[in-house]
Amino acid sequence: MDLYQIITDIEKVDPEVYARFDSRRQVFRHLTGIGRKLTAATLPGVFAGLFSKAYGQTGTLPAAIADVLNLALKLEYLEKYFYQTALTTVAFPNAEARRAIEIILNDENGHITTLRGALGAQAIADPGLTTFDYTGSRGGERAPLFPDVLTNFATFITVSQSFVDTGVRAYKGGAPVLMPNKDILQTALNIHSVEARHSSRVRALRRGGNLSTSLPKSWIVGDEGYAAVAGQVTPLGVGLRPYGPGNPATTYPAENNITQAGVNIQTTSSISANAATEAFDEPLDPATVMSIARNFVVRTSNIFG
Repeated sequence: MDLYQIITDIEKVDPEVYARFDSRRQVFRHLTGIGRKLTAATLPGVFAGLFSKAYGQTGTLPAAIADVLNLALKLEYLEKYFYQTALTTVAFPNAEARRAIEIILNDENGHITTLRGALGAQAIADPGLTTFDYTGSRGGERAPLFPDVLTNFATFITVSQSFVDTGVRAYKGGAPVLMPNKDILQTALNIHSVEARHSSRVRALRRGGNLSTSLPKSWIVGDEGYAAVAGQVTPLGVGLRPYGPGNPATTYPAENNITQAGVNIQTTSSISANAATEAFDEPLDPATVMSIARNFVVRTSNIFG
């Protein structure tokens, strides 16, 4: 590893790189000193730490990164108040189902704390419960889409599935923007994986805990429009379901996408289209994410644009 050449190359695209470290002379003196003390195997770790210092959070995050984290934070609040309210209003079928939602709520609160810590003063204010209308009426602007969402467990858990699946795609879509800040990227990916676990658990609850019931599976299959049987698919309309394409569709394909890295998985592997889609999750762009979430806030709120 030629550390000097790497820094020189970085300087070509970031003239301020030395200012981020210290002075040019101090950087090379530091590298020269540690080079005598450390083995080649340990140098990459030291070098990673040096860049973490240079490009890590310094009090103000780049606007693009802050925007991604704040959208994630808004979605976490959407879910937090949804579960918090449901625990006092929904008739859960059993203690296990209730405990599962309590655990998910606890996770959402942890995610909020973490995201607020990463954002610091750039974090949005807590929107509060009154910002959200989980019936989908947008505060009385239209007829409720889900009038019994906070009383009927079947409706509640179905809308919950839509929320968690939207969140998973949102985190995946925002990950590339976070790449310049590896610490924040790692945190976001950790949250993303937990949200995916939430999705799996919620889907199991929709099956009633009966593993012999085939739908919905614990993972996304195609665009989730595979069954017309009541209770088997999300009641959200085509414009609200989180499984379609984003914008542009070439970057944010629908969940029924069967082409990965330019390879048609179904043709190459001789497997079914559903199996091909089950093997990969797809990202979703911020605008599409917000268009879905906007259905669950009062009309006077612009939290989702």
